[in-house]
Amino acid sequence: MASEVDNVFRETVRSFYAGFAQGEWRRLVKDPYHQLELNTTLHFLEKYLPSEGLILDAGGGPGRYTIELAKRGYDVVLLDLTPELLAKARRQISRAKIRDKVQQVVEGSIDNLEMFEDRSFDSVLCLGGALGHLVDTSHIDAAVGELVRVAKPGAPIFVSVISRLALFRTALTLFPEELAKIPDVYTKVLETGRYEGGHGFTAAHFFLPEELMELFQRKNVEVLEMAGLEGLATGHRRKLNRVARHHPEIWKVWQKFHLATCTHPSVVATSEHFMIIGRKSL
Repeated sequence: MASEVDNVFRETVRSFYAGFAQGEWRRLVKDPYHQLELNTTLHFLEKYLPSEGLILDAGGGPGRYTIELAKRGYDVVLLDLTPELLAKARRQISRAKIRDKVQQVVEGSIDNLEMFEDRSFDSVLCLGGALGHLVDTSHIDAAVGELVRVAKPGAPIFVSVISRLALFRTALTLFPEELAKIPDVYTKVLETGRYEGGHGFTAAHFFLPEELMELFQRKNVEVLEMAGLEGLATGHRRKLNRVARHHPEIWKVWQKFHLATCTHPSVVATSEHFMIIGRKSL
């Protein structure tokens, strides 16, 4: 049973995204920098997904990936904690005319998938940092167990999170005054990954790659690859957007270099978001 503290964090996250439905829907397409996260994720989905099947988009918010996969012919179940995000998803699913491919839109938390039977899905997604919004490590571990439980043996599992190390690069480049103003907050994040909110972002756990890898390996998941979704461009949003908008030939070349470097361990660790791709043991 969730403790009072757990419920406070859960409500903090729910309230944050309740007022951010349009922003979260637009987040992955609002500029070339953010499109890197979307396009890199889709690159690895295309690489590892089966050619057909039923996919769980857990913590999928307003349904950006649900819709992308439904358009590609997959059957999808979307689950999220926040009713306002799911309402946005239903509208976008209707506009995209793919309601026949979206089997369910379900309100729920990724650490309790009791509405789904064991071995239900041909692939499981948990993208955009949803895993980290559970904050407490015991709930994170429970969520990983649930994501693995509902996947069929041999199914690919994709989970992306926010990087602990990249947070410090972001702080230095965007709001360096915070490093001196709230050093205890940053020290706690550095040492534990835990951030309890209150300073411009909702409660979250920020990950190290080895931490995420260990979580899945303990659940008998074979780690196939890890990738930094923004990669070497992390912390250079304005410059990258300027290149993409004014020098398309350079942008085209850069995207190739990005895919060639995004799986390097040092790039994974310092990318704003990174993704683990695993396969459930048979």
